[in-house]
Amino acid sequence: MQAFRNCGLCASGSLLKGRTDFLVARRNMAVLRRSAACVQLLKDKVNVLCSSPVHQRLLRLPEVTRSNAVAFSVGSSLCAVPFTQVENLSHESLIRRASCLVTDSANTYLSQTTLALVDALTQYAKALHTLIALQKRYITSIGKLTPAEEDNIWQVIIGQRVEVSDRLEECKRFESNWINAIHICELSAEAAYNSGAEHACTATKTNLQVAQSKVEEIRKISKEAEKKLAETKAEEIQRMAEYASSIDINDLEDIPEAYLRED
Repeated sequence: MQAFRNCGLCASGSLLKGRTDFLVARRNMAVLRRSAACVQLLKDKVNVLCSSPVHQRLLRLPEVTRSNAVAFSVGSSLCAVPFTQVENLSHESLIRRASCLVTDSANTYLSQTTLALVDALTQYAKALHTLIALQKRYITSIGKLTPAEEDNIWQVIIGQRVEVSDRLEECKRFESNWINAIHICELSAEAAYNSGAEHACTATKTNLQVAQSKVEEIRKISKEAEKKLAETKAEEIQRMAEYASSIDINDLEDIPEAYLRED
């Protein structure tokens, strides 16, 4: 009887355990169904967001951010306004950076135009000195040259005068560019000062002083050459007058025809 009672208890326990396992499994299945439904809902929402115009614009944000770095070529260097840096990006800061770029470009323009003008003035002064040497050589040879020799030296003098004229025109052209560069640098220095970029303003003013000093120095050399040329021409006129007055009317038969013709 006791054994029968034990068998009944075992059967009841097994039945209870089986029912409990069934309930746990059913509950787990319900949790899995709810989880699957949540996952599917999330997928649907992601698909909707990915296909929306707003999401497409968000995807392009990195490219737009990278394109906000504005680059400028200055001489042989590359400058940029790095809008993407994590720092103060106020309007004042951006204007100050832009003014620095303007002064860099203006300084480069001034440097190039100053170099061109100085070189042109140097070549002009050399051409003047060459012409002065030819004029002096002719003055010392007045009355000693044959007509053919005189024609040859005058051809050389005329050719040198043409070169002097060409060099002077070149100086005028480069001087016009240089004056424009001076004005641009003055304006850029003022803009840099007003925006708070005192260092850029000071550097530009220093470059202006150096450029003006170099041009003024070479101008003095060319002006001195022009003065010497004018003195040489006056000496030539005086020498020709002295030579004409020294000729005796009775000696005209012995004077080459080249000295008797009127120019």
